[in-house]
Amino acid sequence: MGKRPHRSRFACCRAEEAEKAHASFCGRSERKGERNVDDPFSFILLCLASFRLTRLIVYDTITAWLRRPFHEWVEEELPDGRKEVFLILKGSGLRRWIGELLSCYWCTGIWCAAFCYIGVVAWPAVFQPLIVLLAVAGGAALIETVVSKWLS
Repeated sequence: MGKRPHRSRFACCRAEEAEKAHASFCGRSERKGERNVDDPFSFILLCLASFRLTRLIVYDTITAWLRRPFHEWVEEELPDGRKEVFLILKGSGLRRWIGELLSCYWCTGIWCAAFCYIGVVAWPAVFQPLIVLLAVAGGAALIETVVSKWLS
């Protein structure tokens, strides 16, 4: 018979903790049939995912097409000769309300957080890969910000 590698109790505990964290995020709980997305690991993933989704919608160039029907950017020359760009909201009623929402990081953030949380609770098979992808991108964005500030 072949030799079995020695596994310490510490390594076993780490593997069990990792499995518990993964099972928890996948919507499984230690109690059969109960979903658990309220553990610290899931909370951090949801925070990072909602952070990244919010930035994607409000600021990123790739989603400018989404904001274009509601926003107009106007460049004006100031008395001292500098040029400044201003955001003008288009339309009225629902169109203006959506424009306000898309220009407000905090407002959009609430909706993105609700979307991510409700999605992972209601449709975990669909939303878990999306949450992980957005969380990794959000973490990378935070690291890039810290590194760029540190290097400058």
